[in-house]
Amino acid sequence: MNALNNKTDFSTLLTPADSKLLLQRLTMLTDSREKKTNGLSALDTEQLEIFKNEWQMLSVFKTDDNAQELTDNQERAATDWLIKLFNNLFAYQQVILERGAGEPEYFPAQNNKPARIEFAHGFFASALHEMSHWCVAGKARRGLSDFGYWYAPDGRTAAQQQAFERVEIKPQALECLFTLACGRQFQVSQDNLFADFDTSNSTFEDDVYHQVVKYIAAPSTLPRDAKTLLHAFLSICIDAPE
Repeated sequence: MNALNNKTDFSTLLTPADSKLLLQRLTMLTDSREKKTNGLSALDTEQLEIFKNEWQMLSVFKTDDNAQELTDNQERAATDWLIKLFNNLFAYQQVILERGAGEPEYFPAQNNKPARIEFAHGFFASALHEMSHWCVAGKARRGLSDFGYWYAPDGRTAAQQQAFERVEIKPQALECLFTLACGRQFQVSQDNLFADFDTSNSTFEDDVYHQVVKYIAAPSTLPRDAKTLLHAFLSICIDAPE
């Protein structure tokens, strides 16, 4: 495992060669009986090409005299693309991804309305994070607000932080895979900037790293919907310009 300034380096986990190999292995999984039951085949060839062309256009960075505004517009366009992709892939599950005005929140389906995954402030990274939690959640948790998890704000106790990190390992490992597949940089979120205890002994970054390694080594162990998303991201983004 490489590290920079004592920070775990996730960027080496999914090289272009690794991405192609992982895509091949996921494609083999889609050719099994599982393909008939989970939406891995939700995008036909024409749709796949549309999403791929859109992503390639978004991935070509342009500059002008107002670079920050342009960057913001590109980020919003990328997030629009992500919303459309998710909602297309999982329409059959009656769930939608949408921007939230504030903090992220999950609302289960009710009164013939689909479940809603609201991510924070329109951020692409937040969308990937909330999608990851949805992928990890089983049928029972998807029927509960915020998947039935508690949330303590920044400034947690040591015990609360340990509980938070245990729950976050697999979702953040999925988020890492989705992020890298999209050609973006990933960093873990321990979400406790104002802790009043020693956090130097936390193994959270390493735990997330090793979980990513496990998923890459055995993609069959990925949650069902995570396979769908990762297969789509790799199929669409793998040849995008750097």
